[in-house]
Amino acid sequence: MKAIWNDAIVAESDETIVVEGNHYFPLHSVNSSLLKKSATTSVCPWKGTANYYSLVVEGETNKDAAWYYAEPKDAAKKIRGYIAFWKGVLIVD
Repeated sequence: MKAIWNDAIVAESDETIVVEGNHYFPLHSVNSSLLKKSATTSVCPWKGTANYYSLVVEGETNKDAAWYYAEPKDAAKKIRGYIAFWKGVLIVD
């Protein structure tokens, strides 16, 4: 699977985990130079608190386009160390 935004491959892995229709990519498969830490958080009742990154590619920013659970609840422990994308990030096989 690949995560692509603004013609850049943001992540690529054959080890994604699908949860609620979202592909979670292992952190080691993400081009971290394209990530900018965000102060945004949200809470999922069964996964826990999500933290966000914005994507920065070719001078353009996609605010809060990636999220991860640093300390997921037990029900979501399999996605610890994984990151997912949205907001126009194309996920392709």
